[in-house]
Order: sequence, then structure tokens, then C-alpha cells
Amino acid sequence: MDDGQRPRARVRPGGPAPLLLQTVHEHRPELGALSVLKARGTVDASNAGEFSEALAEHIAEADRAGEHPVLDMTELYLACAAAVRAVDRATGILAFAGRALPVVQPRPHVREALRAAGLPGVRAHATMASALGSLQKPLEAARRAGPRPGGPAW
Repeated sequence: MDDGQRPRARVRPGGPAPLLLQTVHEHRPELGALSVLKARGTVDASNAGEFSEALAEHIAEADRAGEHPVLDMTELYLACAAAVRAVDRATGILAFAGRALPVVQPRPHVREALRAAGLPGVRAHATMASALGSLQKPLEAARRAGPRPGGPAW
């Protein structure tokens, strides 16, 4: 039966669900451009490096395009410590800059793993609305940063 919902990622008898990544670009009048990386499946030791690279590239591409990066983990399982380290590696640049990646609806075991790891570049949110509410408009962020050297107020 097709109820319009995406199917849930499951661990199959033949092994873990394959890792699937999809980027969706949106524009919200109140926030500007968004880049949402939807991750589905299982991150384990065999694909943690691939996931880390894809997430880091997603963040870098969003920054270059002036978009807010968001990670949707609604249908993602982190199967081991290497998976948590993959998230940490990918979000390290954000943490260094004092920013955090909004992560949407991590499953309870994933949310607990992220919380226990204390990743400074990650902020888990129960809903997409909550994640988007944590973001600032680009103009608002620029105002909070203060005047730029050589700018009109300098």
C-alpha cells in the first residue's frame, strides 16, 4: 500500500540497508536558500568514510552557494563508533567556526550516540521546523557580525 510516505530504512536479513544520500535544495522566504542532505540506510565501518566525505562536501557546497546546510537523519542508522566519528570529522569545520549543523529527527539510538559523543558541530532537532527555527537569515547574521573593514560603518 502506498500512503505517500517514504519507506523506512530497515536492517534486512541479508545485511544492513545500503547508504543512500540525496541533496534537496529549497528556498524559504524567511531564511533564504537551504540545502538538505537526506540520508537513509546504515552507516557502519564499511561506509563511514564515504558518509563523512559526502557530508563534508555537502556542507562545503552549501557554504559556497550561500545556503544553510541541514542533515535529515530521519531514516538513518549509525551502527558503530566509526559512524559517529564520521559525523564529527565532517562537521569539524563548523565547530571550529562556532557553528553547528542542524540535524533533523535522528532516531533515539542515534540521538543518544550524538549526545554522548558531545559533537560540537552538531545540533539535533526533533522536527524540521525546529531545525529551521535555529537558523538565521543571511542578512540578520551579517548584522550580528558587525561592520566589515572598508564597509559603510567602518
